[in-house]
Amino acid sequence: MKRFGILGVLIVTVLRSLGIAADDRNPIEGTRPVIQDRAVLRRLNRTEYENTVRDLLAIEVDLKDLLPLDSSAGGFDNVGEALHVSSFLMERYLEAADKALNVAIANLPQPPLVKKRYLLRDDNLVKTTTENVYRHRDDSVVMFSSSAWNAITLWQFYPPDRGTYRIRISTYGFQSAGKTVTYRVDAGPMLMGTRNHLVNYFDAQPDQSTVAEFLDHFEARDHIRISPYGLANAQTVTKVGADKFDGPGLGVDWIDVEGPLHDTWPPESHRRLFGDMERAKSPNHNQSNRVEVVSKEPLVDADRILRKFARRAFRRPVTDADVRPFLALVDAKLAEKRSFEQAIRVGLAAVLVSPDFLFLREGADKLDDVSIASRLSYFLWSMLPDEELLGIAEQGHLTGNGTNAALRDPEKDQRIRPSVTLREQVDRLLNHPKSQQFATNFVGQWLGLKDIDFTEPSHILYPEFDDMLKVSMVRETELFFVELLKHDLSLINFVASDFTMLNGRLARHYDIPDVDGFAFRRTQLPPNSHRGGVLTMASSLKVTANGTLTSPVTRGVWVLDRILGDPPSPPPENIAALEPDIRGATTIREQLAKHRQVESCASCHVEIDPLGFALENFDVIGGWRDRYRTTGNGEEITIDGRRMPYFHGKWIDPADSLPDGRAFRGIDEFKQLLLSNKDQFTRALTTRLLTYATGAVPTTADQPQVEAIVAAVREKNYGFRTLIYEIVASDLFQRK
Repeated sequence: MKRFGILGVLIVTVLRSLGIAADDRNPIEGTRPVIQDRAVLRRLNRTEYENTVRDLLAIEVDLKDLLPLDSSAGGFDNVGEALHVSSFLMERYLEAADKALNVAIANLPQPPLVKKRYLLRDDNLVKTTTENVYRHRDDSVVMFSSSAWNAITLWQFYPPDRGTYRIRISTYGFQSAGKTVTYRVDAGPMLMGTRNHLVNYFDAQPDQSTVAEFLDHFEARDHIRISPYGLANAQTVTKVGADKFDGPGLGVDWIDVEGPLHDTWPPESHRRLFGDMERAKSPNHNQSNRVEVVSKEPLVDADRILRKFARRAFRRPVTDADVRPFLALVDAKLAEKRSFEQAIRVGLAAVLVSPDFLFLREGADKLDDVSIASRLSYFLWSMLPDEELLGIAEQGHLTGNGTNAALRDPEKDQRIRPSVTLREQVDRLLNHPKSQQFATNFVGQWLGLKDIDFTEPSHILYPEFDDMLKVSMVRETELFFVELLKHDLSLINFVASDFTMLNGRLARHYDIPDVDGFAFRRTQLPPNSHRGGVLTMASSLKVTANGTLTSPVTRGVWVLDRILGDPPSPPPENIAALEPDIRGATTIREQLAKHRQVESCASCHVEIDPLGFALENFDVIGGWRDRYRTTGNGEEITIDGRRMPYFHGKWIDPADSLPDGRAFRGIDEFKQLLLSNKDQFTRALTTRLLTYATGAVPTTADQPQVEAIVAAVREKNYGFRTLIYEIVASDLFQRK
């Protein structure tokens, strides 16, 4: 590995302390940490690491791409036994630490505040385009085309400094027949080969200006782009010209930009490290306006800074012994005549590559309050505990199992009921915006939604698929998860529900009327919709299909594993997979009937296939169908006067029987069969949540405690938040 002086020695020491070799010539994957009790020593995964550094330093910085992908076990990438360590990974951590500190520490004067209004009529694309797709109206510009080439990038906005900017966009729906017009906003460099990101979709109200406001992080020289959604293509508009076109359009009045936003300077990130310490001109630096933190008592200040930083970074109280090695690094750099800031940076970086930062060190047997606080925070926030939670834990008031008895107030301890305090903290964390990480990370892995981009639906078979539909799919599932959690609704809603969270795009996809715009809302489902629960959400249906066709085997395995908690055995070797037939000569049922004639396959497929056939009325992108789509011979299809590039194929037969003989005719009857055993789904979800919460897959020895949780939740109408309470209160959560 590369040599980083004393810090390099520290990294090698870290690796050796974990039983891992560090070889310059051949960086190797580390061995698994030694198992202690149920859960092994667990390091932060990429997402937790980035969130933790951001929260610790109060910065916006992308670090995940510096780190290799994490392995998974039990369906999640935060399980300790799968999170290996190598010398290569330690080098990446050092690079990430340097990058984070460079962002956090302010060495330049405060960047000037930009506060400006931009008009699209002044944009070069609008002024010079040869296509007549924009209409000028007084001080606004109307965009009529949703074609990507006619989206407008605000090149006038050219921020010289990175930071958070407030953007306000005034828009209105033009000639939209009383309906909202939706548009997309992206941010980023907007250059070929660069990575831009979706800010959000917004709704413009018909015939009245509506201001959309948001905060977003911009790197220097980033831009924003506005793209109308669902409007005409460019050819349709240019046939008659924008001035005569009578279709709907997006009117853009103005775009206000304010930033970079800083309440104070140096910024919060700098003050968290150094407070109000004096800064002076940097020695031996070619930037004349560059400053550094200086100290008259370097070791005294270094001890104070490192002690405070290490407490938050290690998520526990720190001792003199904890701080001593980092202070020694600073002292050694000072002896080399390095400046105070250069020396303290080495100490801070060392903290960020320390095993006490990179790993959740939980001790053995019964966890103390500080360890429980970290486990709780990473469970519900995917980041370190905040000051309130850490402070309560340090006082021993979270569960009553604190380690700092000398810090407690005996009179106050008599009044505090730790079980109540723990539940209050669970509620506080769940009610905080940071809990969106729980919905995103858990749902994304439990249901496989993180793989939503793994396949791209065929543009011939599914021309209606677009990015807004994909974004809406995932958001529906996450918002549904949050809705059940927020109101402690029955977790059986995950199997069958009479409502879901919809916006206009997804409602159109589900053929549900009277829902318009991008904004999501809780929507009662019509009795004949066949929707309700995650089984019939477009997100789940898309990730269980490839871009061309559905497979009852894939979906059946998914239902067994993710919903029923009973994954099938892997298929035998040398068994050929089914070849897709997109021309419609044979149905998937006919192909599987031949497949099941193989004796070694039949025993598993009798359990798998019926579950998949129950979902066969849903196509690759989660739309309802009665017949397959094909590219071969079939019945022509015309929609809104436009001939489709695909044909109607054979009729779908979703009927089947479960292994116990119970028959169903389709998805509605199948869901009722699943509801006959509510405990099975509750047990499966409990196991998944325990795996995610503790970083360890429950074993056979843990089943009595899992059953106790299921029983407690059953008594309280299967409430979803109740399930979280029971998990956090269990020995499985509170013990190693």
